[in-house]
Amino acid sequence: MLKEERLNYIISQINIHNKVLSAELSLQLSVSEDTIRRDLNELTESGLILKVHGGAISRSFHSPFSERGVYKKDAKKEIARRALGLIEDGMVILVGGGTTMIELARMVPEQLHCTFFTISPLVALELAESPNLEVHLIAGKLSSNSQILVGSQVIHQLSEIHADLCFLGANSVSIKDGVTDSDWEVVQVKKGMIKAASETAILTIAEKLNSFQKMKVCGLGDIKYMITDLDKKHESFQQYSKKVKLI
Repeated sequence: MLKEERLNYIISQINIHNKVLSAELSLQLSVSEDTIRRDLNELTESGLILKVHGGAISRSFHSPFSERGVYKKDAKKEIARRALGLIEDGMVILVGGGTTMIELARMVPEQLHCTFFTISPLVALELAESPNLEVHLIAGKLSSNSQILVGSQVIHQLSEIHADLCFLGANSVSIKDGVTDSDWEVVQVKKGMIKAASETAILTIAEKLNSFQKMKVCGLGDIKYMITDLDKKHESFQQYSKKVKLI
């Protein structure tokens, strides 16, 4: 594989999954980790990504308030719009982090009266703009990579919440492996959020379907709804219809 092809692959994976690990890229591309580190440094110097310990993340994921460079922004807005249909007045709702969740928070109608708990300071700030929402930011250690709060303190607080609905983003989703991620601390927090809610909805762009990461969040049997930018009758989406309700 030529260097240009390798760099394009790395950018593609970061756009889709928000972050990549150097060790996994090394295996996928059959090159040394030193080569991957040089590639990540070059892409960072070009302003295309942000290199972090053990890999890299997208600049839009790290600075999601910026309107520039958010991957599939229109698709994420459509996913957020569809997700709003699950919210009813008076609900207690858990919300994860990420650019799709920020779009969701921006779209919550002003007249809606609900209680929101979130692990994302960025999502909390957007929700706080709605005058009739009660917004709780769950306290914990801020992960610089994922921009959410993680750790045992977060998991303990989640155990004391009985939410009606949980909205979660996904790093990867597949029929066989369910919802997976590449960050152990994030996985533990997502597990806690799913346990704390009566129903869970996964919000994901279609490109993350049929992909896999090394750490499991949950099986599809633990998910009630799946919301993507695809039409629910789309051929590539239909295989999930036996496991979850498609929106």
